[in-house]
Amino acid sequence: MKKILFNCLFLFSFLTSQNVTSAVKATSNPVMDGDVLNDLAWNDVPAVTTFIQKTPDEGDNVSENTVVKVMYSDKIFFVSVVCYDSKPDEIVISDTRRDSPLNNSDSFSFIIDTFKDFQTGYLFGTNPAGIEYDAQITGGGEGGSMMRRFSMGTGGGFNVNWDAVWEVKSQRGDYGWSAEFAIPFKTLRYKEGKDQSWGINFERVIARNKEEAHWAPISRQFTMNRLVSAGTLTQMNVPSSRNIKIMPYVLGQNNEKKEETSSKSNDGTFGLDGKISVGSSMSLDLTYNTDFAQVEADEQQINLDRFSLFFPEKRAFFLENAGLFSVGTGGGFFGPDIEMFFSRRIGVGPDGEPVPIVGGGRLTGTFSGMKVGMLSMRTDKVTDITDANQYSVLRLKKELPNRTHIGAMYTALDHMGKDGYMNQSYAFDAQLGIGELSKIVVFAGLTDTPDMEKDNAYAYRMEFARDTKQVSTSASYTEVGANFNPEMGYLKRENYRKWSGRIFTRFRPKNKLGLLEIRPHVNYDGYWKLDGFHQSGRWHIDNHWEFRSGFEIHTGTNLVKEGVIEAFEISDSVFVSAGIYDDQEIQIMIMTNQAKPISFSSMNRIGGFFGGDRINMTPTFKIRYKDKITSEFSSNYNKVILPGGNFTTNLLRARITYAFSPKMYIQSLLQYNSRTDQWSMNGRFIWQQSAATGLYLVYNQTQDYDGIPLETSTKSFVVKYSYLFDVLN
Repeated sequence: MKKILFNCLFLFSFLTSQNVTSAVKATSNPVMDGDVLNDLAWNDVPAVTTFIQKTPDEGDNVSENTVVKVMYSDKIFFVSVVCYDSKPDEIVISDTRRDSPLNNSDSFSFIIDTFKDFQTGYLFGTNPAGIEYDAQITGGGEGGSMMRRFSMGTGGGFNVNWDAVWEVKSQRGDYGWSAEFAIPFKTLRYKEGKDQSWGINFERVIARNKEEAHWAPISRQFTMNRLVSAGTLTQMNVPSSRNIKIMPYVLGQNNEKKEETSSKSNDGTFGLDGKISVGSSMSLDLTYNTDFAQVEADEQQINLDRFSLFFPEKRAFFLENAGLFSVGTGGGFFGPDIEMFFSRRIGVGPDGEPVPIVGGGRLTGTFSGMKVGMLSMRTDKVTDITDANQYSVLRLKKELPNRTHIGAMYTALDHMGKDGYMNQSYAFDAQLGIGELSKIVVFAGLTDTPDMEKDNAYAYRMEFARDTKQVSTSASYTEVGANFNPEMGYLKRENYRKWSGRIFTRFRPKNKLGLLEIRPHVNYDGYWKLDGFHQSGRWHIDNHWEFRSGFEIHTGTNLVKEGVIEAFEISDSVFVSAGIYDDQEIQIMIMTNQAKPISFSSMNRIGGFFGGDRINMTPTFKIRYKDKITSEFSSNYNKVILPGGNFTTNLLRARITYAFSPKMYIQSLLQYNSRTDQWSMNGRFIWQQSAATGLYLVYNQTQDYDGIPLETSTKSFVVKYSYLFDVLN
């Protein structure tokens, strides 16, 4: 019976891949300058020329000729593309920084599934400016999006914060534009063997037409990241992988703090990261005196409910292979409900304070057909904030055909202070792919914390989902026990049951008022305490109207129920009383064409709020000048009128970038929070030499004006330089 089931799953996966092309061994390496047309190395390489639109005219051929070629040498995997364009003066370049989104720019990208297991892969892309865009794909890529950066949890299956060592060059001309990719085999993980078949797909975006086309066609409900939809690349003969990279850094900083008394300090330090291949399918990462001074500051948030805010991980060391360590999830746009392992617990204090990381290591990859992940990190003691801690994670995951997997995770947090203790968690997760469009997902977790009863230290979740071209549906149930305590993870709420359901439809009318697609949908999320008390409920009824011009308007309503057991302070001296609140609000979102030099978007909500009224507006302006200057100015405004009092909050944010080249740019992030009367600035000069290495100049300043208890300000200036040594190159 087991053999029959396995064969059926394999047959499903085989039937989904119909596009086939071959890789050839290079007779000579191309000159990496982006000039594909005049490079003799590409002349005799078979070409891929058939591209099918996903949007705007699904099923039609791409509107401009596109030619892709693939070959390899003993060390490097090469891809070239010529993007012919009848209107080269109208080519759009929206940004020139590494990993800038490609969906609003003319661009070309491709995915490769090196194990052809339809579960894990890589994405590489560029635009006519020659930026480097790379990402890891996990979980089959079904929950990922090229518009996100794992910003809400890591379960989405798409991690653009992974930065690998590779090269791309582009060139523009009266024919359009072209690009050449050179990806060292040691950057990739793959199985041993000759004449391998890899999964592969190619995507071209023509921004002025809002056009997206692929070699292996993609249905409208999916992105190219969905590995099961990829074509096949045959005749790949790969070398044995040998890779040792060492990335040392040196850092100097100046700090100034003003309170009742002022203090200044200067400091310098050094550290290093290392990466070692363990065969061709596993990688060992080591770190000593880990530093993240170059990472952009967090975007501030204002909390207007009773539950934990989710701040996404931005540190590169923890983001690499993050999808493998993701177990739990079950949230939505505002973050996950449960993560058994949340890497921001490491090196970050309870209130966001930096905690020194002494060092650690991570082993990830495939061993005997099993995905393996092991992580161990040690943090130092910080007086009045935290004791020294040891963090350990073990993750195992067996991936099967047709988007099916089964896995387990163990975490241990050893609090090493005088009154220290160990918190442990155990988790199981699985997914069963049903046909090509449906799946069942399950998760269960237990925690073990001294002095807490184990009877209610559990959580579990079950979900059924189906995605067709016109209708996506899902239904799930989650339960979290009163003593469930994953201290290395993230838990938005405690002690609850949750029912969720979603029906999302897509229709593309023929030549109706310029409409491209309408998307009527309804969602429900309901939370009950385990004693039956209805704590929260939200019906979201909406329709998205997307036009061929790039303009979108979303018109919806939310029916919200909140059960407050104990009064809580929502703003200074403003309280929400205990009780049951049934409210309704109107929700309207407006979005102009994001590929234009000037664009605008705003989510607006007007209606009931905890028995009173709220107006919430989030206008965002984006202004771009050619391919050098990009800027974004946004506000999150709330005007709240409650029985217990009135208040107003405003969170202002400005992000401005000037790019000298794809690897050298200046970026500033300015924020003002009216609730705390605090403004902050994070300015960075970045000169990247290779993946996550180079020169970084970082200036941070925070100014607190409310004077409670004292007016304070902090300033810091950091100079950091890191370099990559490829020992075996």
